[in-house]
Amino acid sequence: MTAASTPKGERRRQELVAAAAALLTEGGFDAVRHRAVAERAGLPLASTTYYFDSLDELVEAAVEYNGRAELDAGRERLAKLLAGEPMDVIEFALDLLVKDSDSQAVMLRYERLVGTGRRPYLRPLMRRLGTELQQLLLDILTAGGFRMDAERVNQLISVVDGAVVNALIELHPDPRAAARRMLLSVMPDLRQPGSD
Repeated sequence: MTAASTPKGERRRQELVAAAAALLTEGGFDAVRHRAVAERAGLPLASTTYYFDSLDELVEAAVEYNGRAELDAGRERLAKLLAGEPMDVIEFALDLLVKDSDSQAVMLRYERLVGTGRRPYLRPLMRRLGTELQQLLLDILTAGGFRMDAERVNQLISVVDGAVVNALIELHPDPRAAARRMLLSVMPDLRQPGSD
């Protein structure tokens, strides 16, 4: 049994991953450095290289941590929707795709998404997470009563991403609202009774 596989070792490893994930969310890939992660976790600097073979491995763990947390939260909300809890499923979908209304937070999120393309070691993970997200969106929208298939989910994601990037370029104060307007303009059948 190695130190990393002991309960204390696994706890420390998870503390480092959580710290790296928080730094990634707050400042993007450049914020995830050995020293910053160790300080955020309250652990010695050497612990980052003890529990992770490289900074890339730590970054990958942080990306997966954030992605899994978002997917798990989405699945919990889906369970509530399936149990009959009323909710605006378009807002639910936007929570998964855009998350925030604050343009700075949205910009950081999209910088991370685009940044994964420059990090080949993240591509397999991002494909897996992307596939799970697409399935979750399909389940959400279908549960909300909309006619959906994988192709329409991909179209929805493309419309939202395009609208968000355009809103960020134009310095729109609320890229999420811009994405919702564009989505409902391109896919009007997603309008719910009483929505704008």
